[in-house]
Amino acid sequence: MGVYKESHKMRGWLLVSFCMEAVFVLAQNDADSVDVGLQQMKGLTVTEKVLPAAVRSGAPVQTLDKAELERMGVLDVSDAVRHFSGVTLKDYGGVGGLKTVSVRSLGAQHTAVLYDGVAIGDCQSGQVDISRFSLDNVSSLTLTIGQSDNIYQTARMSAAASALSIETSRPDFEDRDFSLSAKVKTGSYGLANPSLFYAHRFTSRLSCSLYGEYLRADGNYYFTMMNLTKPIEGRRNNSDIGAYRAEVNLFARLTERQDLDVKGYLFDSRRGLPGSVVYDNPYAAERLYDRNYFGQLRYENRFSEKWKLKASGKFNYSWNKDTDKKAAGPTEDRFRQTETYLTATLWAMPVKNLSFSLAQDFVYNDLATTLEECQYPERYTSLTAFSAQYRHPLFQVTASLLNTFITERVALGRAADDRKRLSPAVSLTWRPVKKASWRLRASYKDIFRVPTFNDLYYLLIGNSRLRPEKTRQWNVGTTWAGRMGRVADYVSLSVDGYYNEVDDKIVAVPTMFVWKMSNVGKVETYGVDANLAAEWTLAKAWNLGMTAAYSFMQAEDVTKRSSKLWRHQIAYTPKHSGAGGLVLETPWVNAAYNVAWSGERYRLPQNKESNLIDAYADHSVSLYRMFRFKGHKLRLQVDAANLGGKNYEVVRYYPMPGRNFKVAITYSL
Repeated sequence: MGVYKESHKMRGWLLVSFCMEAVFVLAQNDADSVDVGLQQMKGLTVTEKVLPAAVRSGAPVQTLDKAELERMGVLDVSDAVRHFSGVTLKDYGGVGGLKTVSVRSLGAQHTAVLYDGVAIGDCQSGQVDISRFSLDNVSSLTLTIGQSDNIYQTARMSAAASALSIETSRPDFEDRDFSLSAKVKTGSYGLANPSLFYAHRFTSRLSCSLYGEYLRADGNYYFTMMNLTKPIEGRRNNSDIGAYRAEVNLFARLTERQDLDVKGYLFDSRRGLPGSVVYDNPYAAERLYDRNYFGQLRYENRFSEKWKLKASGKFNYSWNKDTDKKAAGPTEDRFRQTETYLTATLWAMPVKNLSFSLAQDFVYNDLATTLEECQYPERYTSLTAFSAQYRHPLFQVTASLLNTFITERVALGRAADDRKRLSPAVSLTWRPVKKASWRLRASYKDIFRVPTFNDLYYLLIGNSRLRPEKTRQWNVGTTWAGRMGRVADYVSLSVDGYYNEVDDKIVAVPTMFVWKMSNVGKVETYGVDANLAAEWTLAKAWNLGMTAAYSFMQAEDVTKRSSKLWRHQIAYTPKHSGAGGLVLETPWVNAAYNVAWSGERYRLPQNKESNLIDAYADHSVSLYRMFRFKGHKLRLQVDAANLGGKNYEVVRYYPMPGRNFKVAITYSL
C-alpha cells in the first residue's frame, strides 16, 4: 500500500514539475512584462495591466471583479463560483435550492464566507448557503485557499482553511450627487427578480447607498432521470421560493486618514425543499422559512504610512422554521441563533519592506430551538493572530501564528471541553527572473474546525466529546502573466499542486440504537489546480477573452487499512472537474459562452457502481448589449443555460433544471 500511495503522489508532482518547466520557457521569451509601463496593442495605447493577485500571491487566490462577471454573463453567485478551480459546489437544484461551497474536498464547514470583510457565521450547521446573496450588488468575488498574503486582516480570516470573500459595490459618483441602477430579471419556471440600487452623496465626505431586491419562482420544472435501471419522468414540486433582500450602507470619511462604514442587511425567504426523487415518488412538503438580519460597522485609521488600524463590529440574528407534512404527522421545528463579533487589527512597518500585524477577534454565539431537550448552547471564542511579512523585489515571505481559545456553556447536559490551539501558516513567493512575471510559490497552513452545535448537541446524535477536525495544507505552484508576442495580448497562468491531511474527521456512525457523531475519519487529498486566462484584440472594438480552470482531486479515506473503504474516493468529490468560457466583444453585440463540468462522483463512501453519479457538463450562452445616451445606460442580456437539456444531478436524486432561459434588463443613471 505504501508503494501505491507514493506512486499516486508522484503523478501529481511530476505534472506540476512539467508545468513549471513550460512556464519557465515562456518566462524566458517574455519580452514585454506587464510590470513595465505602458503597452502598445496593435496601434492602441493600453494602460499597464496590473498583475492579478493570483499571480503575485504566495497561496492560491482567484478573483472575479464586476467587469469580468458582466463580460462572462453570469447572473448568480453560484454560477460565478463554479469558475474557480478546486471548488465543489453542492447544489440541490432550482432557483431556491441550497448551495454550499467546498474547497479541495475539505467540506463546506472549512470554507469561510466573508461579506465586505466580515465573516458570515453559522454556529448551528457551520456552512453558509451562498444562494442568499445576490450578484447584482457585488463588485468582486475572491477565493483564497490557505493563508492570504494580506496580513492586514481579521484573525477570523486566518482561522479557515479557505475563504470566499464577497465585496459589494460602492457608490461611483461622476458629475452628479446620485447614481441609480434598476434591474429586472425574468425567465423560465416563473422567475421574477426586480432589484434597485440607489446612492446619494450628501457632502464630499458623506454618502450612502440603498439596495433592495425581490425574488420569486415556482421552480416546478419537468425532469427525466434514471432510478437504477428504470427511467423516471415527472415534474418537480415544492420547489418555489419567495425572498426579499435589502441593504443600506453609510460611508463616512471622518478625516483624510479616518473612514467609517456602516451596513444594515436583511434577508427574508420562504421556500419549498423539493426533496429527493426516490422510489418513483417526487412528492415533498417540507417548507423552510428564513429570516436573517445583521448590522456591522468598519472603522479604519491610517496614522501614517507605517502605522494603521482597523476595527469592526457586527451583530447577527438568524431565525428559521422548518415544517413538514409527514405520513406520521406534521412537524414544526424552530431555530434561533445570534452572533456578536468584535475585531481589531493593527498593522505596522517599522523598517522598509518588513511589516507586522496583530489581530484580535472575539465571537459570542448562542442557539435556541423548539426541539425536545434543547441544551441552549453558548460559545465564547477568542482568536489572536500575529503575522509578519518581508517583501523583496525577487521574493516575499509571509508567516503567521494563530492562537485559538474556545469555551462553551449549556443549560442542560454536558458542555464540550475548552479548546486551545496554536495554528501556524507560512508562504513564500520567488521571482527567479527579475524582468519577467514568472513566480514560484509554496505555502503551508495548519488549521482546524470546531464541531458545530448540531454536531455537539443535536437531539440523540450529538456528541459533546467531539474533537475538532485538524487540517494540514501543503501547496506548491507556479504563476506567470504577460504578453506572448503576437500570440496573445495578455495571458495569465497558474498551476498548483497540493496535498491535504484531515485528522479526526467528524462523521455520523451507527451505534447500538442510533447514529452518533464521532471522530473516526482520516482523509488524504492530493491534486492539481490550473487556471488560464487570455485576451486578444482582434480589430478595432473587437476583443476576444478566454478563461479555463481544471482540477484533479484524489481525496481518499485512509481511516483504517482493514476497512472496505480504504483508499476509496470520499463522497461527492469528483476526481476531474473544470470550467471555461469565451467572450467575444463586438461593436454591435457581445456574446459569452460558459461551461462547467464535473466527472463521476460517488454519493456514499463506498466506491461501487450503485453509488456512482454520472458526469455532467452544463453549457450556457449569453448575448448582451450596452446602449448609452446622454448619461443614461441600458443593458440588455439574454441567457440560455444547460443547453444540453439534461437533468443532471449534482446531489444524487436531486435532478437539476433542464434547458432554461433568462432575460435581464438593467437601467443605470
